[in-house]
Amino acid sequence: MKNKIKNILKQNIVIYKMYAFIFSMLFRILKIFIKVEDDIILINSFGGRKYDDSPKVIFEYMKTQGKYKKYKIYWAFHNPDKFEIEGAEKIKTDTLKYFIIALKAKYWITNSAIERGLKFKNKKTIYINTWHGSAIKKMGNDAPQKAFKFQTSECNVMYAQSDYDIKIFSKAFNIPKEKFASVGLPRNDELFKVDKKEISEIRNKLNIPQNKKVILYAPTFREYNRDKNGCIIAPPINVDKWKEKLSDEYIILFRAHYEINSILGIKNDEFIRNVSDYPNLNELMKISDILISDYSSIMIDYSILKRPIYSFAYDLETYLEKRGLYFDISKELPNGICKTEDELLEKILDCNFEEQKEKTWNFSKKYVQNDGNARKYIDNIIK
Repeated sequence: MKNKIKNILKQNIVIYKMYAFIFSMLFRILKIFIKVEDDIILINSFGGRKYDDSPKVIFEYMKTQGKYKKYKIYWAFHNPDKFEIEGAEKIKTDTLKYFIIALKAKYWITNSAIERGLKFKNKKTIYINTWHGSAIKKMGNDAPQKAFKFQTSECNVMYAQSDYDIKIFSKAFNIPKEKFASVGLPRNDELFKVDKKEISEIRNKLNIPQNKKVILYAPTFREYNRDKNGCIIAPPINVDKWKEKLSDEYIILFRAHYEINSILGIKNDEFIRNVSDYPNLNELMKISDILISDYSSIMIDYSILKRPIYSFAYDLETYLEKRGLYFDISKELPNGICKTEDELLEKILDCNFEEQKEKTWNFSKKYVQNDGNARKYIDNIIK
């Protein structure tokens, strides 16, 4: 029933506006009677779907610092029973308790939004948003008009990886530039400090032979790319062709949206592994010698590692029309784009890793202007 209500709200802008107006007004009235408490922190990740990303990294850092022991920390989830957390109380999103805690909390920490599509933030509440990546595909106010846009209160602090992020996000989310902290994304801190021992340990955990190079293929989910029956259309890849060309030297880690998973039906073997449900994306990036994506900001995050990046943008024209991009990826990405499988596979077979390191380094300098200590910036916000 809850999912049906969500779908109705997303698909009908009139109903959504009525819902947002009524419930935002309700909670604004309620906050008159609820006092903000200086020792309460409310955290979520992806609106309540996960326990990961930058909010998790900030929380884990806070647990190591004595100054945060005086705070009552709440983690909000759609399904709290799925998560085990020490040092915080779990609460369920979209319940009265959730909204009361949100009204009481002095600090909100999220990588998406706290207000669940409403707008009721107290002026005394400090809203900290790390977001969940840099901007390659258009979002917020810049997304196509038919894209659904939740309203949200202006955050007090917005994390960014670069001047580029600040320029894009300030416009896309109506956030004044002075509210940004160009310190990086806490989730990416660990990518600045990867050693061979850690890589070897992760490879062993995933049973990946030490003599094979690893390619991480992480395509973007195209919500519009469906057939007449509403089914997702799979990317045009021929696994057998990839195996024939690459299996002597490489292993493929395939990570994609669950709907793409179900269509492609990837079965694990000695050449390809379906890691779409693997909980730690950073570990997959750390052990990967090459990244293949298309329009995802994972390419910016991965550039921290200074390794080869390829964009398999087989549907670029359609994606530009349906979603839009902030820059010309054919010119800006380290290796431009590949429009066909054959072109992509040939580039991988001809890969010169030393040359690629330099290309990725030059790309990274523009889009990641920090040093891997973003988690500690929370000390400057929460006194």
